[in-house]
Amino acid sequence: MNTGRRLMQYALNYKKIIVAALFMLTISVVTDLAGPFIAKNIIDQHILGIESVWYETSSEKNTAEYNGQFYKKEKNFPNDEQKGKELRILQVDARFVIVEGNLEFDGKRTLKDGVLTVQKGTKRAEYNAQVLTTKELMAFYKLEIPGIIKLLIIYFGLLVISAIFQYGQRFLLQNSANRIIQKMREDVFGQIQRLPIQYFDNLPAGKVVARITNDTEAIRELYVTVLAQFFTSAIYITGIYAALFILDVKLAAICLILLPILYGWMLVYRKFASKYNHVIRSRISDINATINESIGGMSIIQAFRREKETEKEFEKLNTEHFTYQNKLLSLNALTSHNLVGVLRNLVFVAFIWYFGAQALSPASVISLGVLYAFVDYINRLFQPVQGIVNQLANLETALVAGERVFKLMDEPGENVSTQRIDRFKGNVTFDHVSFGYKDGEYVLKDIHFEAKQGQTVALVGHTGSGKSSIMNLLFRFYDCQKGKILIDGKDIVSIPRQTIRNHMGIVLQDPYLFTGTIASNVSLSDPWITRDMVEKALKDVGADKVFKNLENGYDEPVIEKGSTLSSGQRQLISFARALAFNPAILILDEATSSIDTETEAVIQDAMDVLKKGRTTFIIAHRLSTIRNADQILVLDRGKIVERGSHEELMVLGGKYFQMYELQKGSAGIAG
Repeated sequence: MNTGRRLMQYALNYKKIIVAALFMLTISVVTDLAGPFIAKNIIDQHILGIESVWYETSSEKNTAEYNGQFYKKEKNFPNDEQKGKELRILQVDARFVIVEGNLEFDGKRTLKDGVLTVQKGTKRAEYNAQVLTTKELMAFYKLEIPGIIKLLIIYFGLLVISAIFQYGQRFLLQNSANRIIQKMREDVFGQIQRLPIQYFDNLPAGKVVARITNDTEAIRELYVTVLAQFFTSAIYITGIYAALFILDVKLAAICLILLPILYGWMLVYRKFASKYNHVIRSRISDINATINESIGGMSIIQAFRREKETEKEFEKLNTEHFTYQNKLLSLNALTSHNLVGVLRNLVFVAFIWYFGAQALSPASVISLGVLYAFVDYINRLFQPVQGIVNQLANLETALVAGERVFKLMDEPGENVSTQRIDRFKGNVTFDHVSFGYKDGEYVLKDIHFEAKQGQTVALVGHTGSGKSSIMNLLFRFYDCQKGKILIDGKDIVSIPRQTIRNHMGIVLQDPYLFTGTIASNVSLSDPWITRDMVEKALKDVGADKVFKNLENGYDEPVIEKGSTLSSGQRQLISFARALAFNPAILILDEATSSIDTETEAVIQDAMDVLKKGRTTFIIAHRLSTIRNADQILVLDRGKIVERGSHEELMVLGGKYFQMYELQKGSAGIAG
C-alpha cells in the first residue's frame, strides 16, 4: 500500500469529523459564491433595471410619477391590471431618455436634437426622445431602493453564515488533524517498543527521534494545512465552475483548460520536489543524530579538544541541508506564484477576447451584471488555484515524511505481551548455544552449562570473549541461531519476551536513570512496586546511608541519565531497582566496576542475604568479587575454556589462575 493510501486510512479513523467539516465547508462555499450572483441581480435588475418597459397605470402604489402620470414596470403588473401607455427608459452615454412606445430592436444609441437613433448592423431606427432631469430619474430609481436593500441584507446574511461555517470547518479539520497525528505518534512510539534491540544497534537514536517528532510534524501539516486547502480549493473550484456554466457555457468550457494544466504541473513538480525532500528529511535525521551524539559525548569532545572537528562535521550536514532547501525554494519561487500569474493572464486574455467578440456580434447583448459576475468569479477561481500550488511543497514534504514513518512502522517487531506467569524457580540451561550478531560470524560457539536455583554463576574473560552476549541471550534481547536456552526446563523462545523478563532483573555496568525521583527510578512507576518495597530495596543495598543527607530523601529529583549523581549513587539506585522487582534470576553485568571499594563492600554484604533462593549471574572484571561464586565460567573467543569454583580453577592453573594472579599482582603494585 502506497504512502498516500496509508495516510488516508489514518484520516478515515475520524471520518465522521471530516465529513462534518466538509459539509460545513460546502455550505460556507455555496453561501460565499452566492455573492457575485446577488451583485449581478443588483446591477442588472435594479441599478440598470430602469431600462425596462414601463406602462402607465391609474394606481399610485409602487409607481413613478412623470409628467403628472404614474408608471409601473412591466414585471410588477398583476395579471388582471390593465396596462396604459408604454414608455422605455434608455441610457445614452451619461444621460437617460424616455421614448414612448416599444423599440423595434436594440443596438448602438446616439442622441441629437431630441432624436434617438438606434443602429444595429445595417438596421437603423429613429425615435423622439425626452432627456430626463435628475429629479425625474430619481423618481424611477426610488422604486429600486427596497429591492437593493433586500438583496444587500441577504448578501450580508450569507457572509455571516459563510463565516460561521468557515470557522466550524477549520476547527473540525484541525481537530481531526491533531487526533490523527496523536494516534500516529502513539503508533510509532508503540512500534518502537515492539522493535528488537538489534534494530537500535544499527540506527542512531537521533534518527529515531526525528521520525517521531520532525516527520510526524510534517505529516501534521498535511492534515492541518494541505488537505484543508485541497478540500477547500476543490469545493471552491467546483462551485465557481458551476456558477460560470450557469452564466456562460462557452467561457466556462474555456476555463476548464486550467485543470489539466494544473494537474500536469503537479506531476512535473513532484518529480523534482520528491528528490529534494528525500535528501532534506534524511539530512534532518542526520543532524538530529549528530546533535544527540555530540550532547551525549560533550565531555569527551571537550576533553580531547575536538570541538572544531565536530563543528565541521555538523557544518557539512547543515550545508547540504541548506543547499537542497534552497533548491526546493527556487523550484517553488520559480513556479508557484509565476505559474498562477501566467494562468490568470491567459484566462483574462481569453475572457477579453470572448466578450469582445460577443460585443461586436450584432446578435448578442452582454449585460454589465454578467460581466461583473464573470470578472469576480475568475478572480475567485485563482485564489484556490494559488492555494493548491502553494501547498504542493508541503504536500511533497508530508508524503516523504510519511514514507519514512511508515518504513519504521513496517519493521518486523513483536507485540508487547501483558501475560504473566508464576515466578521461576531459576534453573537455567544453555544447551549447546551458538550466536552471532551478524549471520555466519559467531561470537558464542557451542556454549553449554547449567545454573541451578539459588546458585551464583560468574562469567569471566577478556573483552570480547562473549560474556555480555550470554546475558543478552538470557534476557532475549537477541535469540540464538543454534541450540536452545531453557529456564526450568522450558525453552525461552516459547515464552513472550516481556513475560520472561517479569521475573528477571539486571544491573548494567553503566546504569541508566530516567527523569523523575530516586523512588520513581527504583519502581519505574510499576503499580506492583509499592513505596515500602522501594524503600526496602534501597535499604537492602545500603542506599539509605548514601542518600540520608539529601534534602528530599528518596524523593530527590533525578534529571536525565542521573548526571547530578555520582556513579556509585546511580549504581545503587540501579541495584535497588532490580531487587525491588524480586527477580528469580538476577544479572549483574560488571555492576561493581564503577563503585568505590566502600560502596562495593556495602553491596557485597547485602548480596549474601539477597542471593538466597535466587539464581545470580555475575559478569566481573574484578575477580576478587566472585571468589564465593558456586560456578565460574572462563570464556575465550566465544567458548567456555574453563569451569569450576575459585579453588578448583586456581588448582587447575589455567587462564583463570593467570588472570587472578595478574590482578593480584597489579593490586599489590598499586598498593
